Amino acid sequence: MPYVTRDASGRIVALAETAPSEGAEELPATHPEVLDFVFVEAEDSSRRFLASDLALIRVFEDLVEVLVRKHVLAMTDLPPAAQDKLMDRRSLRTYLSGMSGLVEGDLGKVI
Repeated sequence: MPYVTRDASGRIVALAETAPSEGAEELPATHPEVLDFVFVEAEDSSRRFLASDLALIRVFEDLVEVLVRKHVLAMTDLPPAAQDKLMDRRSLRTYLSGMSGLVEGDLGKVI
């Protein structure tokens, strides 16, 4: 979950992977204010729909992982396009889990 930095009016002005200061606020990546910051142009309904899609995608990924682990499903049972997408997501998630941030700033590595 990202840590947020707010301005004097309470608006999010930065996201960081690690707490930039004592008592920093931590919010889920799907929190509406975090999505507002990341997707400034998104309308409210689009933002909620996007958050729902992201959460549901993760549910499906986890479901496939469990079914494969329990030998109920083999990755090769899926169409090649689905296999590619799942493997890309797995690879991307692994890569991003090791990424500290995108930009080095005064607050450390921040998005």
